Amino acid sequence: MEFNVDNLVRENIKKMTPYSSARHEFSGTATIFLDANENSFGSPLPENYNRYPDPLQLTLKEKISSIKGVPAQNIFLGNGSDEAIDLLFRIFCEPGKDNVIIFPPTYGMYEVCAEINAVQVKKVPLRLDFQLNLGAIEEAIDANTKLIFVCSPNNPTGNSINRDDIEVLLNNFDGLVIIDEAYINYAKQKTFIPELTEYANLVILQTLSKAWGLAGLRLGMAFAGEPVINYFNKVKYPYNINTATQQLAIEALGNISSVNNWTKTTVEQKGLLQEELLKLPFTQYVYPSDANFILVKMRAARNIYEYLSGKGIIVRDRSKVILCDDSLRITIGTPEENKQLIEALKSYTA
Repeated sequence: MEFNVDNLVRENIKKMTPYSSARHEFSGTATIFLDANENSFGSPLPENYNRYPDPLQLTLKEKISSIKGVPAQNIFLGNGSDEAIDLLFRIFCEPGKDNVIIFPPTYGMYEVCAEINAVQVKKVPLRLDFQLNLGAIEEAIDANTKLIFVCSPNNPTGNSINRDDIEVLLNNFDGLVIIDEAYINYAKQKTFIPELTEYANLVILQTLSKAWGLAGLRLGMAFAGEPVINYFNKVKYPYNINTATQQLAIEALGNISSVNNWTKTTVEQKGLLQEELLKLPFTQYVYPSDANFILVKMRAARNIYEYLSGKGIIVRDRSKVILCDDSLRITIGTPEENKQLIEALKSYTA
């Protein structure tokens, strides 16, 4: 049976009338804008921000389209990828009735958004090799399962999820499969973006917060079929991406060479850091990583975390997360930061 996204959408979302801004109602060119109750005199800044931003970020989407090879109509931009995650729940999941499936250990916002929206979360833990347990997933899916979230490369483990396993989900699940590719720039595995034309139930999340170095701007991307994107645009807040973010993102997207150089250096530094961490007497295992961080199993990881904090070096203690006992997640820093980290760890005594 052909996939139809309308079959997944909540009835109230189908029936709602989206907010229509003054600029949405006007087409053509104008020089005097007296329609939106803005301050007509400007802003108390060197640059004026008195006008509302483009609600659909068309210029920015065209720039992203040229880089990603995705038509602009298949792109949604959110206030971080978290906005897209939250919208998926609000559009497709009936509170108190529907459920979603996640694969812990994984990114925490899937569960947070589910709790906010009163949607049941079914947790199917990854196998010990941090790959999908397809048999358990099949058992967990029921008639009310609307969304499956796959984080690849996975946070906090750092590994990519087997592509064939993801395609099994796409081919056999009647709901939406969301692949969170926040760390895809660092991975050997290719993005699923080319598969958008093949799978109508595929949603891909990416971000400018990681490799692009724009975490402070909060700009996330969702790529999907046009029917899904249309629902995103229908439900989102009217002006969810501010003018300054749109302008700065367009400028940043013109500096691809810098991003590529940083990514290459990060991957090189990751390899060096992995080697140095393995030399430490309290390191038990360094997990393979396709991301810009490493998960490291260490004896008394909490004590090491507190020791590093005392020296002004902050890492993430993941010891209480399923399958991550006694493990720290360490972001790859600059060469100098990584050097200082290793020097501090070499001086640690239990």
